[in-house]
Amino acid sequence: MADKLQDDNWIDKEIADNSKAAKARGDRYLAKHPRATMAWYEADKNRVFISLSNGVDFSFPSELAQGLRGAKTKELETIELSPMGTGLHWPMLDADLSVAGLLAGIFGTKLWMKEIASIGGKSTSKAKSTASRANGLKGGRPPKSAKKSAA
Repeated sequence: MADKLQDDNWIDKEIADNSKAAKARGDRYLAKHPRATMAWYEADKNRVFISLSNGVDFSFPSELAQGLRGAKTKELETIELSPMGTGLHWPMLDADLSVAGLLAGIFGTKLWMKEIASIGGKSTSKAKSTASRANGLKGGRPPKSAKKSAA
């Protein structure tokens, strides 16, 4: 019976020691990586705002983020923070985004980011049209074979 008690005490001590080490590692990680302390949506600006643990505020247009485009104001206003503040969740939309990803300019999967980029490439403006015409007067884009031989 005494051996069993010693075994149980050893297990409790091991758990306590490992818990302290894990907490220390977690504290070091959190000190280096900002996390969300608050998030909200402002309909008049159509932007999601995030306050970070390092004092920085960050915002982005909701239309850029996967799962948020075309959502109603009520759906966008309900934002939950993950327990550690490393992610945002919109329960009405079943959408999730990581804080680290957003800070790195990643608003969804690779496929989503490709789609967002293609929308930007299709945009038109007077400046873009003028530059395109000027480039056309110079002969336009060089043929692919010319690019290879120049390199």
